[in-house]
Amino acid sequence: MTSRKALSVYLVLTLAISAIFWTLIIWSKHLSAGFGYVFGLMWSPGAAALLTCRILKRDVRSLGWTWPQRKYVVLSYVIPLAYAAVAYGTVWITRQGGFNSDFVTRLVSRFGLSGMPPAGVLALYLVLASTVGVIQSVSSALGEEIGWRGFLVPELAKVTSFTKVSLISGVIWAAWHTPILLFADYNAGTNRWYGLACFSVMVISITASSSPGCAWPPAVWTGAILHASHNLFVQAVFDNFMRDTGRTLWLTTEFGAALALSAAGCALLFWTKRNQLSHLEAAPQTVAAKAS
Repeated sequence: MTSRKALSVYLVLTLAISAIFWTLIIWSKHLSAGFGYVFGLMWSPGAAALLTCRILKRDVRSLGWTWPQRKYVVLSYVIPLAYAAVAYGTVWITRQGGFNSDFVTRLVSRFGLSGMPPAGVLALYLVLASTVGVIQSVSSALGEEIGWRGFLVPELAKVTSFTKVSLISGVIWAAWHTPILLFADYNAGTNRWYGLACFSVMVISITASSSPGCAWPPAVWTGAILHASHNLFVQAVFDNFMRDTGRTLWLTTEFGAALALSAAGCALLFWTKRNQLSHLEAAPQTVAAKAS
């Protein structure tokens, strides 16, 4: 079966499975409603990829399970931390947002470590978030990445260039989030169309950054680590420590301009290095894409 037909099967299955969880989330109007709605949605692309392999009689090992070299694991972990630090740091420095000391107070109460100074609780939170938290985040991010980086990107890479693969897969990834962004509470509470625009720029940029000098197409694990690191540091660390001073939410969170611009700058950096990508030989389903 050609890549175009394989992509059609995959996208139809992704749409069908995701629609179940989109409906539940939109009906309830809350991401946190029910039991595992969001987790189920995040695993829909992965489930679709596994079903597609079954239908096409492909070995699931073709989905790019090769564990990457250590330097690429480190890069995948650090890249989201870097672009998030630039975005939120700029907001703090320009005083478009403040430090949320109330969150630290809640942390002290939540941890229940009486006698420990707030700075100690804060340090403990950051250590646990950056280690155990990322591992937990991988469990949900992996569901998406089996589909996006395991199936979608390699199939697109058979028929088009790195640039087009990044744009096409990024647009699909952004569109997949759109129902819950516009019709549920997956947004920052600002104008939803503005949030969608910023979110789309950020997601397409992250897609272009998913192969920072490593094998192309990217492996499942580099995508899962980068995705998990992004979710953890942006949502659980930087967002929590940012205090809204009036215009802050228009700049921060995944739906603000600062993170979108910072991620876009990161993507541009890696796009200029696209000719340095080494092609993955361990995944027989992939064909080297033109770096243009």
